[in-house]
Amino acid sequence: MVNIQQAGTFKLGNKTINRMGYGAMQLAGAGVFGPPKDKKEAIAVLQTAIESGVNHIDTSDFYGPHITNQIIREALHPYAKELSLVTKVGARRNEKGDWLLALSKPELIQAVHDNLTNLGIEQIEVVNFRAMFDPYGPAEGSIAEPLSVLAELQKEGLIHHLGVSNVTANQIEEARSITPIVCVQNQYNLVHRRDDALIDLLAKEDIAYVPFFPLGGFTPLQSSILEEVAISLNATVMQVALAWLLQRSANILLIPGTSSTKHLQQNLSAAELILPSEAITKLNNIAVDI
Repeated sequence: MVNIQQAGTFKLGNKTINRMGYGAMQLAGAGVFGPPKDKKEAIAVLQTAIESGVNHIDTSDFYGPHITNQIIREALHPYAKELSLVTKVGARRNEKGDWLLALSKPELIQAVHDNLTNLGIEQIEVVNFRAMFDPYGPAEGSIAEPLSVLAELQKEGLIHHLGVSNVTANQIEEARSITPIVCVQNQYNLVHRRDDALIDLLAKEDIAYVPFFPLGGFTPLQSSILEEVAISLNATVMQVALAWLLQRSANILLIPGTSSTKHLQQNLSAAELILPSEAITKLNNIAVDI
């Protein structure tokens, strides 16, 4: 059994969680829409993750839509007390699977209730508000209005903690003026490193940073340097990329996703991989957008 606790822990809200978590997006069908090809395997992935010590699962009710959360409920409910279920709102899907903005007060309220219903819980541990001024990356613009709606739902007890996603440093400060923020979820990996300074700033504030697409997302990471380091360490390129993130900063929480138990175990094994300093130096040189 993989020892994911070797990667350490960090606070998410008022819970201390293992830094190696799991992202549930790939449990839905192609294009994150519709049911998975193999529901039994999807359930097995979730159960194996929990058995391996994962206590942080990232999801959203617009995965599917609804399907991923329903699979999580079927596989894991009633949930272990130490499990943190983290979701996000700010978008929705139509019957064709298109991604649409969902930022109005009624849409945000409905999104929170949909997550509660499909997960089978009375309170969501963390809800991330995803800014959508630019779907391809953070862009300036006020997030005060939608975040205030979520802060009201937090006061009602439907949400325990709030986070933000796809945001700039200015938007994080705006959010923190409205309500405490426990995590920031932006794109970040070995190649995409625009948030280097932001990660260090958040670490000083004890705020978790959760990189989405830690392995490149829809465009998997490719680098001759990465391959060279992986071969030298008898590891996969994905394990090296995840290990680099774990060693980058103690406030980084990982949520690599997969629909395969085999790939899940490979990802989790990155928690046991210690990169030597010379490997880190080589890997640091492949970033393209610092």
